[in-house]
Amino acid sequence: MDWPLFLTFLAACGAAAATGAMFNPGAWYDGLHKPTWTPRNWVFPVVWTTLYMCIAYAAMRVAGVAGVAGEASNAQALAFWALQIAFNTLWTPVFFGLHRIRAAMVVMVGLWLAVAATTYSFFGVDFWAGALFLPYLLWVTIAGALNFSVMRLNPNAG
Repeated sequence: MDWPLFLTFLAACGAAAATGAMFNPGAWYDGLHKPTWTPRNWVFPVVWTTLYMCIAYAAMRVAGVAGVAGEASNAQALAFWALQIAFNTLWTPVFFGLHRIRAAMVVMVGLWLAVAATTYSFFGVDFWAGALFLPYLLWVTIAGALNFSVMRLNPNAG
């Protein structure tokens, strides 16, 4: 385990997580119509904490794989990782801060695509790194469906 490398990726995840602390769901979100399958509020921090640990560890594994001369798979995989954490960081302020449900849906599509690309590219570099991203891809799929449902159920919100 390369602790400095892991902690660096975890710090990037911490920046994304900080937006959740700065932009709480609050009364606006509580007042929205949501689908019956919406997870309870306590589920989100538990899931995100677990996912951030997994994706930081996965990135550390990929960053630690020695690249073959002329091969850019590690670099591309880590570029996708950077892209997904950027979209991840952006979604919360757009949805909870600006109350822009449709714009957040656009961000969510970008996030889903970036997570899918990261998962795929991580599998190409390190099997376990790719496997560690699968729960994240599943959760972002659920979050995207939730964002879409809230958007549909609240056409005039935001």
